[in-house]
Amino acid sequence: MEEVVSLNKKKALPIIMVLVVMLSLALSGCTSSDNNASGSQGGSNGQTVIKFMHLWPEGSSNAQYTIVNEIIQDYEKQHPDIKIQTEILGNDQYREKLKVLASSNELPDVGMTWSDGFLKPYVEGQLFTPLDDVIDANLKDTFIPGVKESYAIDGKTYGMPLELNISYIFYNKELFKKYNLQVPKTYSEFKNIVKTLNDNKVIPAAVGNKEGWPGSFWFMYLVDRIGGPTILTDVIQGKRSFDDPAIVQAATEVQNLVDMNTFEKGNSGLSNDEAKGYFMNEQAAMFLTATWELPNYTTSPDVPQAFKDKIGYFKFPLYEGGKGTDINSYVGGPGVGLFVAENSEVKEQAKDFAAFLVKEWGNKSVTDAGVIPATKVDTAGKKLDPMYVEILKDLSSASNVTTYFDTQASPNVAELHHDLIAALFGKQITPQQFVQQTAAALAEESN
Repeated sequence: MEEVVSLNKKKALPIIMVLVVMLSLALSGCTSSDNNASGSQGGSNGQTVIKFMHLWPEGSSNAQYTIVNEIIQDYEKQHPDIKIQTEILGNDQYREKLKVLASSNELPDVGMTWSDGFLKPYVEGQLFTPLDDVIDANLKDTFIPGVKESYAIDGKTYGMPLELNISYIFYNKELFKKYNLQVPKTYSEFKNIVKTLNDNKVIPAAVGNKEGWPGSFWFMYLVDRIGGPTILTDVIQGKRSFDDPAIVQAATEVQNLVDMNTFEKGNSGLSNDEAKGYFMNEQAAMFLTATWELPNYTTSPDVPQAFKDKIGYFKFPLYEGGKGTDINSYVGGPGVGLFVAENSEVKEQAKDFAAFLVKEWGNKSVTDAGVIPATKVDTAGKKLDPMYVEILKDLSSASNVTTYFDTQASPNVAELHHDLIAALFGKQITPQQFVQQTAAALAEESN
C-alpha cells in the first residue's frame, strides 16, 4: 500500500427498521499529494494503481484508519497486480479537496461521499459512476434496509454506504458525580447542569465551530425538540419554510446557550478535533457528537481505559412546551459511503476494490472499532462493549431519525449553513438573520 497523508456528517429514512435489524443481529448471540488524477496502469512492477482518498487520519480516527489499512493490505495480497495509493485528510479538509478535484474532473478512482443532497450535484455532473452492477454481484442483500437508498438517484445507486450514525450527548460520569448531577430529561434540567458546572469552573460542553457543522448538532436537536421531528425534512421537501417560528426559537436558544457560557471560550475558532480535546482531557463535562466517536469511549487502544470507564451518554433532553415530545427521536442517519469516479481509467478494478472494502468493513468495524456499519453483520458470539450494546438497544425503540440537515441540503446550502451556524454561535448574526439567509438560499435553489 502506498500512502499519501495530508494534515490533519445526513432526508429521514425508514431507518428505524434499519436500527431494529442491527439490534436483533447484535443481540442474537501529514504531507499531501499533488497527483490526484484517476489511477493508471503505471504502478511499480507494472501494477495497476487505484487512487483512494478517505477522511480517517491516524491521529483523530485511529480505529477506522487501522481497519482501512488492514483491508487495503488484504486486498493487495489477494490482488498482487493492484497497488492502492491513499490520500488521507481530516473531514473538513476532505470536503474542500473533493470540491477542488471535482471542479477539474480529477477525482480519485475511489473516494468517500455523503448521501442525499451532498451526492446529487456530483451525480448530475456525471462525476460518480453507477454502482448497481458491483452491488448486485458482491453485496446483494448485504445492506441494512433503507441505507443504500439514500445513495440512489433516479433508480441508480452512486454510493456504497459504510456506516450509520446517531447523535448523543456523551458525558463524564465522574464530573457529574462530583457535583451531584443527574442525567437530564428536560431542557431546564440541562440548563441547571450548565449553571452548576460553570459555578464550579468546569466547561459544561465542548464544541468546535470553526467549520460550523459541530454546532449544527445543537441547533438540529433544538429544532426537533421545539418544532417536532419532521420539521427540517419538511423544509428540504418544500413543505415548510426555514423561517418557521420554531426554527427561529431554536436559533435563539443556541445563542442563549452561548450567553450561559455553555461552551468553551473561543469555540468559533476551534476545529471539531481541537474542541474534542477539551472533553478527552476532562476539561469539559459534555460533548454532543455522533457514534463515529464510539471507538474513543469503548475500543480504542490509544485511549486509557480509566477515561473510557468514566464516559456515559444521554439522549438530548426534551424542551418544555415543544412539539418534539419523544426523547427517542434522534438526529443522525447514514455516514460516509464510497464512490467510484466516472472518468476513472481503472473503473472496474476500482469498483471491485470498493465493494471489497465495504464488505470487509462490515465484518471488522463492529468488533475492532465499535461503530455501527451499514451492512448486516451477525455479531452472535462476539464480545461487544456494553455501551455499544446499550446504544443498539436504545435505537430499537427510536421513534424517528432525522438525517443531518447539511446532508439533506445541497452542498451550496450546506456550506452556507455551516458558515451561518458559526456566525450564530459567535453572535455575529441574529437568529432572524440566520433563518432569513438560509430561507433565501433554499428558495433560490427551488426556483
